[in-house]
Amino acid sequence: MDQVKSRVVIWGASGHARVVADVVRLEGCFELRGFIDDVDQKPREFLGLPVFGGCEALGRLKADGVSHIILGFGNCEARLKLSEVVLKEGFSLASAIHPHAVIAADASIGDGTVIAAGSIINPGSRVGANVIINTRASVDHDCEIADGAHICPGVTLGGYVMVGKAAWVGIGSIVSDHVNIGSRALIGAGSVVVSDIPECVVAYGVPARIKRVLE
Repeated sequence: MDQVKSRVVIWGASGHARVVADVVRLEGCFELRGFIDDVDQKPREFLGLPVFGGCEALGRLKADGVSHIILGFGNCEARLKLSEVVLKEGFSLASAIHPHAVIAADASIGDGTVIAAGSIINPGSRVGANVIINTRASVDHDCEIADGAHICPGVTLGGYVMVGKAAWVGIGSIVSDHVNIGSRALIGAGSVVVSDIPECVVAYGVPARIKRVLE
């Protein structure tokens, strides 16, 4: 007899949600019921499944037997805030790990984290909750990635890198060994980060330099 799968919806209905939906389907651990979109609340479909409203849809989803939600959009701050709403409403945060990701046996992965195709997480690394490890990102040994961070496609993190809460490491960037990136920092695409970056700044370039402070 087929095992009954827990029902999940993805919060978001655009590009990254498409990636997350593919991971969920390939992983096969959940029954994907549809999507939540609090930006465009008009009734519609996305990837052949219904798109529900925003927060006001949570009660109906709960009654329909949905137990898990995955946050399928890139904005780091928004993911952290909505994760609190999801948990307060009695849902669990589901993780989605692509079957072609490579994860060391002793690596730890937090709830709600999405790990895309071709990603590598090496031994001793710890990945927090609601993190995105995007396509072909490489996280070397003994890294620590805090809650809500986004490691964009093609990023390479050396060993012992620390990425702070809700930080964004832009596409194709390289971060050298033993470098710390502060909470809510934003690293521009294609940067080479060879020294510590403080919190709440925008930095980019080769080597990456601080360009402005975020409010």
